[in-house]
Amino acid sequence: MPKLAAFPKAFMNELCKDGSMKLSEWIEMAVKLDVEGLEWYAGFLEMEDRSSWRKFREQVEDHGKEIPMLCCSPDFTHPDEDFRSAQIEQQKEWIDMISELGGTYCRVLSGQKRPEIRIEEGIELTVSCIEECLPYAKEHDVTLIIENHYKDDFWEYPEFAQKMDIFCRIVDRIDHPNFGVNYDPSNTYLAGEDPLELLKRVSGRVVTMHASDRYLKEGTIEDLRREEDGAAGYAKRLSHGEIGKGLNDYDAIFSELKRVGFDGWISIEDGVEGMDQLERSVSFLRKKMARYWS
Repeated sequence: MPKLAAFPKAFMNELCKDGSMKLSEWIEMAVKLDVEGLEWYAGFLEMEDRSSWRKFREQVEDHGKEIPMLCCSPDFTHPDEDFRSAQIEQQKEWIDMISELGGTYCRVLSGQKRPEIRIEEGIELTVSCIEECLPYAKEHDVTLIIENHYKDDFWEYPEFAQKMDIFCRIVDRIDHPNFGVNYDPSNTYLAGEDPLELLKRVSGRVVTMHASDRYLKEGTIEDLRREEDGAAGYAKRLSHGEIGKGLNDYDAIFSELKRVGFDGWISIEDGVEGMDQLERSVSFLRKKMARYWS
């Protein structure tokens, strides 16, 4: 049976920018949810103090929960070699972070889709940088998970591997026991593509998942694909929503994951309207998981 984790999607500004919420406050709210773990984010303001990492782990574990995975955003497609080397060292520090927190999954990405980077070059840069991080990940018993991502909040350009074909080419190039896929069905809509088509192409490599949902504020999926396909900035027609109320077909998603023997972590990256919404998303996922994994 997969396990559920929660992510503070509704409180990212408070935890990462203005500091108006403390991590201890989020922990005390989140542990009341029917989840086994809390997904962590490398950009939490209080994580700048390395000596505090153990304290947060202990606070979570005191409630019988764990921190299974770390969300972070390396940028491996920069043309400057020194910049990429610094990103590799940053990724290793994030591996240290999740290891200290007691988790075993650390996100990697490709990087930004810079106009001057050709596709073949971007794939080569991404693969070589991730492969350079893998021995360190193995040493710390951490699995690097590449997400079909859309765009980091602080990036100028969208994800280089936003498109399914590029993402799959990167995944296919890296064959290592400490590497897998973090599947996010909602991000596929932002690329103007079909989340089920992507899942069927990578399901055997999926080790973790981001559960989320999106709904169309206006227009159709065809409008989205025509107007938002690969555009910089977030898709104006799509908005986060309660899981089970949006575009994603969780019966189809869980059916495929069950077929390939998936039993990893599912982290909820929704609840943008607060804890009540997050609780409803947890309840929806619990019922669906019981149907497919009981």
